[in-house]
Amino acid sequence: MIAMLPFPNISPEIFSVSLFGMEFALRWYALAYIVGIVLGWRLVVAAVRTPRLWTGLKPVMTPAQIEDLLFWVILGVILGGRLGYVLFYQASYYLANPLRILQLWEGGMSFHGGAIGVILAAYLFTKVHKLRTISTGDMVVLGLAPGLFLGRIANFINAELWGRPTDLPWGVAFPTQAAQFCPEVAGICARHPSQLYEAALEGLVLGGLLVWMAWRRGALKREGLLVGTFLAGYGAARFIVEFVRQPDAQFVSEGNPLGLALQSGGYGLTMGQLLCIPMILVGVYFILRARRTT
Repeated sequence: MIAMLPFPNISPEIFSVSLFGMEFALRWYALAYIVGIVLGWRLVVAAVRTPRLWTGLKPVMTPAQIEDLLFWVILGVILGGRLGYVLFYQASYYLANPLRILQLWEGGMSFHGGAIGVILAAYLFTKVHKLRTISTGDMVVLGLAPGLFLGRIANFINAELWGRPTDLPWGVAFPTQAAQFCPEVAGICARHPSQLYEAALEGLVLGGLLVWMAWRRGALKREGLLVGTFLAGYGAARFIVEFVRQPDAQFVSEGNPLGLALQSGGYGLTMGQLLCIPMILVGVYFILRARRTT
């Protein structure tokens, strides 16, 4: 018998109420977004309230300006994440059903799209308020890790974005019908808990590294270093996890069981890996740029 872990009995809904004949529910996924944003905001405020972390003891902005920026970032996350999912993963479906793009409660968000949305929102904010764009970016990425960590934990609770089948002892028997559709496995199908891998790498490891660099290594005094570390670090972590993460169903076919978006001779890359490559390259550029300007 293959060792595996049972899926914890946690409902995706924390609680629900009925009002005026309609059901309203607070889901773990929504709570993860809310708590992640609040924790990230407080971490960034702590950074700007610590002048020694900044060149000339002058933070890039004030706590009041951070509150204004937060609204822009939330819009960037929601709009960018949704449009990124639509364009990168389900373009043909949403072109045929454009009204479903607005149905956010059905799920479907892309990290890469959300990242682009945050970048654009922060860029526009700095131009409107005449702030240093790259230094603002360093500050913003410092606050992203809590949301990444909690978001992946919520993915796990929702039993979504699970990994490929595995016989490793920490494989998890996800309860959904799609997760248990494993023609090559006899009996219960255990899968990599890839959401937890990403929570650890993108949230705990990368987030801890950024905080250590900011508070202990003076990284906020080296413009672009935290931006580059985040982009390269997230890109590398996601690229690695993609090897054990189940691809989106629309990429899987009889001749392409691994769901590779780009392949040749039996080898290739998933859509997630393709989107990570430019992140890694841009991240390395910013790291090298920061090193040259010190």
